[in-house]
Amino acid sequence: MTRSIEQTGLFQPDAAAPALPAALAPSAHAARRRAKRRWPARLDLLQSASGLFLAVFLVAHMFFVSSILIGHDAFYTVARFFEAGWLFGTPQPWVVSCVVGFVLAVFVGHAWLALRKFPANWRQYRAFAEHRRQLRHSDTGLWWLQLWTGFALFFLGTVHLYGMLVHPELIGPYESADRIWTGTMWPLYLLLLFAVELHGSVGLYRLALKWGWLEGRDPAASRRRLRAVKTAFSVFFVGLGLVTLLAYVQLGIAHADRAGEPYVPTAAKAARG
Repeated sequence: MTRSIEQTGLFQPDAAAPALPAALAPSAHAARRRAKRRWPARLDLLQSASGLFLAVFLVAHMFFVSSILIGHDAFYTVARFFEAGWLFGTPQPWVVSCVVGFVLAVFVGHAWLALRKFPANWRQYRAFAEHRRQLRHSDTGLWWLQLWTGFALFFLGTVHLYGMLVHPELIGPYESADRIWTGTMWPLYLLLLFAVELHGSVGLYRLALKWGWLEGRDPAASRRRLRAVKTAFSVFFVGLGLVTLLAYVQLGIAHADRAGEPYVPTAAKAARG
């Protein structure tokens, strides 16, 4: 005679539940795969955050160095401020080295994260170039511009940051002008100016699109506004950078026969004299 359900023990409280098929059972391997799939998003977020930090630093840095347009004493005051003399009593150039070292670390980290999206070989490069040519999409062209300016910055920016890292005491009206003109660094700074300003403006534009900043009801209108802001950003900061670089070149030419002489502010000259 057929046994009852109670006799089979299927519904007894202490009876073991039937095992799931191996394919349906959760496993540590599946959990690891899910965690691995999250890493590209995490790295992308880190790339966006580091890029935003560098863009903000770029804007601040441009205003700091352009203080030479106000006057030599103005730039001297800004340079000494970042040496934290107001905190330690006397200027400490090593403070500048610490700041530059941190920025350099973020810069290298951002470059490493961005390399994940570069064409890895000639075949990928050709495929993307053909895709860009056929698509003729303006934002794809901006990404292409950002790729090449970023590639240039990896060399140009590293040279500049390394110089500031090891010689933080050589930041001042005469010192900077001598480095740019007598030290023949102006070609590098000219290339660096265009590369960094274009890369930064395109980067901020793409960040705004990616994360929905300043997004209105009409996506097409929002994109047009963002492109106008990006263009204005590039024109303003490239123009400001060119005028500032010209001011340092002119000062370097005038000071060439006394190259290496440190700048003495007006107040200190009056006290001596």
